[in-house]
Amino acid sequence: MSSALAIAGVSAVLTDLLNNGLIDHNLTAAVGLVKVSSKPPDRVIPAGGADTNQLNLFLYHVAPNPGWRNVALPARDSDGARVSNPPLALDLFYLLTAYGEKDFQAEVLLGYAMQLFHETPVLTRDAIRRALGAPSPVDTTILPSLLNAADLAEQVEQIKIMPQSMSTEEMSKLWTALQTSYRPTAAYQVSVVLIESTKATRPTLPVRRRILEVIPFQRPTIDAIESIVSAAAPIVAGSTIVIKGRQLRGNITSVVVGGTSIIPAPADIRDDRIEVTLPATLRAGLQSTQVVHQIDLGDPPAAHRGVESNVSAFVLHPTLAPPLPPLLIVSRAAGLPLGFAPNVGRSQRVVLLLGEHNPPVGVPARAFNVAAPAENGLAVGIPDTSTIVFSITDVALADYFVRVQVDGAESALDVDTTVGSPTENQFTGPLIRIVA
Repeated sequence: MSSALAIAGVSAVLTDLLNNGLIDHNLTAAVGLVKVSSKPPDRVIPAGGADTNQLNLFLYHVAPNPGWRNVALPARDSDGARVSNPPLALDLFYLLTAYGEKDFQAEVLLGYAMQLFHETPVLTRDAIRRALGAPSPVDTTILPSLLNAADLAEQVEQIKIMPQSMSTEEMSKLWTALQTSYRPTAAYQVSVVLIESTKATRPTLPVRRRILEVIPFQRPTIDAIESIVSAAAPIVAGSTIVIKGRQLRGNITSVVVGGTSIIPAPADIRDDRIEVTLPATLRAGLQSTQVVHQIDLGDPPAAHRGVESNVSAFVLHPTLAPPLPPLLIVSRAAGLPLGFAPNVGRSQRVVLLLGEHNPPVGVPARAFNVAAPAENGLAVGIPDTSTIVFSITDVALADYFVRVQVDGAESALDVDTTVGSPTENQFTGPLIRIVA
């Protein structure tokens, strides 16, 4: 590969090619002294000066080469370490312009130059070495010595010269941008220049054996999550949930609930549903759920990350543990201790909800929200608790239905489902009576 000096090296080789061609055709005998330059067109003729016999090669555009642009591996791995030096592949675009001191001399020079490029469609390695000299270290500021170190002759692909067709409109716009008078011009594309860094890379070990696993691509999709009891039943710690969806079964299927990976029994996995028993360690509140299909790869085989479903969520409701008696009598001054399942964490938001039971006729039922103590009453260093004592000093003396809310998830009330009962389909508990 070439170094960053390759662009200048190509211009120098093309200029040398034109010089040698003029000498070989002995044009100086016909038109006089001819100069070959590589300048912007607005700097070829000094202000107020006259045209001289001159060929000017101007690099007006540089573009990435589409064929070589993605030929190598990425330069860095996922950790940011350099693993390769992919080449910078460039196409160079030149304007070849002829200037003449007398009539027809510009046309003569342009014709000879175009014939020379036509007969030299490829810059051979020997021609590049002759033009730039033997490779040498960059140890001087003299331009020819710098170009010696371009390593242009050593790059993998040889450099080709191709004429370009430009319409009069394109040529007019280009010369207008150059802000100088138009002269007879031909356009050329020189391809390809490969510039590669010499920075050290991290070598990788060779591959001794290829282990391929081909499976059809199918992404699991979760449509709904509900309790195995019924769609309306609350989901609590230790419940068995049913995940409904499509393409749920994989070679290795796991369910990730709230960051905890669960492996269901093979008999509980079908394409349209998975049954999973929730661990008791999950916190009450909103829980995210994903179905993960892993792939066995390697020797010996080991599970690797494969395809993951969309993320769905369900509410894990807290429960009072142990269950309260039919009517718990509590002293307002002593406070109300309640047990929770699952345990409540230090940072979870816990609220006691009290709704009056059987208020006097004509009197609206009273309701109270009682916040848990700061950090749920946990001592320093204790991550969670199963019991919280609520202060109920501001609660009126009466009978109340008891619910707790943890991170927005509420515990359920008891409902009388006995057919024909006087309280059928009514809430029956848990109840507390607050006394003085």
